[in-house]
Amino acid sequence: MSWVIILFVLALIVSPVMWLKPSPRQKRVAGLRDAVIKAGIEVKLETPPLHPAPKAMPAYRWRYPQERPGPTFVLVRDSEAGTSLKPCHAGWRWRTEPLRPLPEAAQERLLHLLERLPQDALVLESSEHALTLWWYESQGPERFLSYQDAFLGLRDGLAGRPDRPRARHQG
Repeated sequence: MSWVIILFVLALIVSPVMWLKPSPRQKRVAGLRDAVIKAGIEVKLETPPLHPAPKAMPAYRWRYPQERPGPTFVLVRDSEAGTSLKPCHAGWRWRTEPLRPLPEAAQERLLHLLERLPQDALVLESSEHALTLWWYESQGPERFLSYQDAFLGLRDGLAGRPDRPRARHQG
């Protein structure tokens, strides 16, 4: 009988430790985030530009050089967009279109990237400061980093094309 009590006490001691153990998904996401941060991608949990907005979602950000800001646009996956939004390409719609047409090479890179993104990628946003992908991290680091060259090429093709050019100082 005493061994039953001992096993019960041990179970009470061990069970909280098991709850603290990371799940396989948590381990995969931690590995993914470590790898992309080492590759120079910023990762933050933020409220995405969706209606209605979920509480927070991972945002992967490629910064434009400060002296070469980017254009402003927002593309939303069809599953998250209303039919009133203008279609763009491959199941994506414009929530906000850039004010000026994108250069042909950047447009091609953008369309190719939209075709390749995972289904849980819901928003691709460009602001003066960064190109941001909002997604739910369904892939591992090797697969996601296969997009890195496409994102860097798109970012570099869009850099220096802000919707509102800065005034030049005359000296």
